[in-house]
Amino acid sequence: MKRHLSNALFVAALLWFMMFSPWTAGNVNFWGVMSSAAALLLALSFWYGRDLWKERWQDWKNACSSSGAVLYAVKQIGLGIGIAAVLWGMFWIGDKAAQWLFPSFARIQVDAVYGLKQSANQQLIGWLLLCLIGPAEEIFWRGYVQESFCRLFKENRPLWLQRLPAEWAAMVVATAIYTLIHVPAMNFMLLMAALVCGIVWGGLYAFRRDWLPAIVLSHALWDAAVFVWLPIM
Repeated sequence: MKRHLSNALFVAALLWFMMFSPWTAGNVNFWGVMSSAAALLLALSFWYGRDLWKERWQDWKNACSSSGAVLYAVKQIGLGIGIAAVLWGMFWIGDKAAQWLFPSFARIQVDAVYGLKQSANQQLIGWLLLCLIGPAEEIFWRGYVQESFCRLFKENRPLWLQRLPAEWAAMVVATAIYTLIHVPAMNFMLLMAALVCGIVWGGLYAFRRDWLPAIVLSHALWDAAVFVWLPIM
């Protein structure tokens, strides 16, 4: 598990470096690489974590049997929409606060992120975020990476994480890695966005791992909303 996890994280870090670093970003098609990266990480999460997903599939079957498939789906969809809405509201408030405190700096950094979509088909970006990029990122980072760290930490945790339960120790490490792979962009606002999202989605997953379908849905909806449907300007 450790070797597979290390390999997957190395691939993710390399891909994010290609997309965001000032040395490589201008030489690649951002949305083409992002879509390919999402598909590759999705495949790696299912291949490397196939035993984890078998167990999870059985858990979902049991949950559907006990509460009914329709009711289970309705609960997950409602929760996913609610999480996405709350997260969008948090970012709207955070954006206004940042513009009030650091007006020029914050606006330039946020505009740089939104600049990534200017030369592409907006409708296509929305569909890619909703159907591929958002779900794939969440399945990889929470469903595979955080879950793998959780199982590793149940056997042995670093000394500095000994006081935390395995679920929360895994959240801390997975969120830190998720945030740090955005460093090559050299964009403080993007880095803070990754940190906040990692804490929210990772914290929810650590709290209730059976909420993963809702968390995946929330990531997909939030991505599409914040970039295309309801951009925070």
